[in-house]
Amino acid sequence: MRLSDQAGEDIGDRMAQNTKRSINELLVKLFNHVMDMEAKAVITEEYSDITNNDMHIIEAIGMEEPRNMSEIAHRLSVTVSTLTINMNGLERKGYITRERSQKDKRVVYVILTEKGKKAFFHHRDFHKKMIKSIVKDLNGEEMEILCRCLENLNKFFEPKAGGTNEYWREGQHKTRSD
Repeated sequence: MRLSDQAGEDIGDRMAQNTKRSINELLVKLFNHVMDMEAKAVITEEYSDITNNDMHIIEAIGMEEPRNMSEIAHRLSVTVSTLTINMNGLERKGYITRERSQKDKRVVYVILTEKGKKAFFHHRDFHKKMIKSIVKDLNGEEMEILCRCLENLNKFFEPKAGGTNEYWREGQHKTRSD
């Protein structure tokens, strides 16, 4: 390999590192902006009695058939006992109702009330506007690439049973106190 070829590769490596650093900085900023802007956009005066977390629970309940507590907890990656605490507040504030299954009294179904449905659509509209803003200048191929990148990012954050995610398997996520 000639010296000029190696110099070109070094420049290419530095450019790739700078790009990766820029991607990291963008992801951190985006995460913070999304959380902040979503809270400001979604928790309006009308919904000041609930949190952004409550809105995500309402979203997980959804508009389809009634969901049981286990299904909702799974969608949110929380325990049923943790979810129950939040559901108590949402029920007290009139966003949901809970009904026991007629077939199995141990199963509790959660249904959005009219107030809950209104909150659901309010939250969904924020996300629709956000997605529209993201893809407005992208062609079909670019949207597919973006989708693949986001799927990869999502896989990174979803440690699988048995430790299939390298970061989680190798214990790199542990804090200094672990």
